[in-house]
Amino acid sequence: MINRILAKIFYDTAGFLEALEVAFKPFAYRRAAMAIESLEEDAADIYKQSGIKGLEGIPGVGESIAQKIEEYILTGKIAYHDELKKKLPVDLSGLTSVQGVGPRRARILYRELQVKNLKDLERAAKEHKIAALAGFGQKSEENILQGIEFRKGSLGRFLLGDILPLAQEVRRGLLGLEEVQAVEIGGSLRRRKETIGDVDFLAIAKPSSGPKGVARIMEYFTGLPGVEKIWGSGATKSSVRMKEGVNMDIRVLPPESYGAALQYFTGSKEHNVALRRLAQEKGLKLSEYGLFSGDRAVAGRTEKEIYEYLGMELIVPEMREDTGEIAAALSGKLPEIIGYGDLKGDLHCHSAWDGGDNSIEEIVAAAKKKGYSYIGIADHTKFLKIENGLDEAALEKRNGHIDKLNHLLEKEGGDFRVLKGCEANIMADGSIDIDNRALAQLDFVIAGVHSSFGLNKDQMTRRIIRAMENPNVDIISHPTGRLLNRRGEYQADFAAICEAAWRTGTVLEINSHPDRLDLNDLHIRYAKEHGVKMVIDTDAHNVGHLRFAEFGIAQARRGWAEAGDVINTFAVGKFLDSLKN
Repeated sequence: MINRILAKIFYDTAGFLEALEVAFKPFAYRRAAMAIESLEEDAADIYKQSGIKGLEGIPGVGESIAQKIEEYILTGKIAYHDELKKKLPVDLSGLTSVQGVGPRRARILYRELQVKNLKDLERAAKEHKIAALAGFGQKSEENILQGIEFRKGSLGRFLLGDILPLAQEVRRGLLGLEEVQAVEIGGSLRRRKETIGDVDFLAIAKPSSGPKGVARIMEYFTGLPGVEKIWGSGATKSSVRMKEGVNMDIRVLPPESYGAALQYFTGSKEHNVALRRLAQEKGLKLSEYGLFSGDRAVAGRTEKEIYEYLGMELIVPEMREDTGEIAAALSGKLPEIIGYGDLKGDLHCHSAWDGGDNSIEEIVAAAKKKGYSYIGIADHTKFLKIENGLDEAALEKRNGHIDKLNHLLEKEGGDFRVLKGCEANIMADGSIDIDNRALAQLDFVIAGVHSSFGLNKDQMTRRIIRAMENPNVDIISHPTGRLLNRRGEYQADFAAICEAAWRTGTVLEINSHPDRLDLNDLHIRYAKEHGVKMVIDTDAHNVGHLRFAEFGIAQARRGWAEAGDVINTFAVGKFLDSLKN
């Protein structure tokens, strides 16, 4: 699937154009990149079926960008992108991954200090050359150094949302081989960790295919279109690196050991150590080959039989972190965690009214296709001018549009409902950037921090709590403010925020966007244990982003959340009743 590669090229192109101060074009390329990465169908398949006209049918893709997609499909490169890289010969995606370095700053750093990559950037900052540049200063230099240190901690880690679709595509291809009986993804990806180091595949060959069948599986795997390097290819195991930079391994296993190997290679390491210790206490031995009593295998074909033989129910992969799940399983007290099909609606969707890619009507159609019974339109409010935030008059006009749409939906005889909401900005002092009278006209109000991230712990905590004390604010979006692999959480007292959320009846969001996954699993579990309700939202700016809900649900499962802890598992009436106003 080339969508991820094309999206990266177009994001890069937008960055280069912004750095070179080209007007308008950066927005067009970012919009195209966002649309392409949200596609469920491979752009190459669209081209094969419908040619360049099919590519022009992708939202946000016009004739010029469609021609560049065609060029990549036919030649494996885009000359325009290569020309821009020659004009600004820097690792732009690497430099801009550091908080505080945007494309224009990257150009200044190259022009003034010959900074081409992260190594150059760190050296310049440590030599205090950045502070002296116009538009930077000492604080910017300090922030850049902090950003570099944060970035170092995430090197070699890939976002769940980037790698899972790639791994699922590879798995589908493997399942399509006549020699394959079964194949599963293992490792941290199966546990749905927020970031992934590498990807493991575990397969069983059909007995009838024999050694030649296993060889065919290895040949297919090492010959995948996205393979950049083959690290090794053996009789039952092969390792490759994909163009995206992630390493992938495959192991072909005998059926009698498949469940044991799947359990072992899923991890976590801590969970496995605890499980092996339990087996030893029972006079058994557990390994990737099976569960043994002496030399006799007593379990191993499935994970379920291993857990059951050890006296417990199956523990789902998302919970295997040695945080009490084994004790809970042994005592029959594992929670019935939220399922991937439990959501009834999504509350955090941005429409074309605030610069999103899709009309409200298009969002409704996509939500219905997902089986939702309601959707919440949460356009930004006026502080975020860069996001075309709505002021009071524009919000009222948009509300009228939603009212008319709901009337039409009712006339059609369905029970689908569009909810009027917004994502307001929490100002530095905790006030909200839009009039309370306008907020009171909405079905729900989401409020979030989008600026002044550098407040100290007390200031940020007071800021968020004051917002929660506003009777019109129902939900706090992306509550800790992190951006995975780019920015850590802002300083805040999460325990105090949870106490205020419980006291005021404010709901905390689990933001499903792969860049955020905020709250994390530990925060989710803490909120659950302290009676704080949550909502799983996608923060969608494109209808393709509605699929991100899967990642938020996985996060909730990792935090042991049950359906009753997440209020958008409720029907619309109960959901609205659950809000504090």
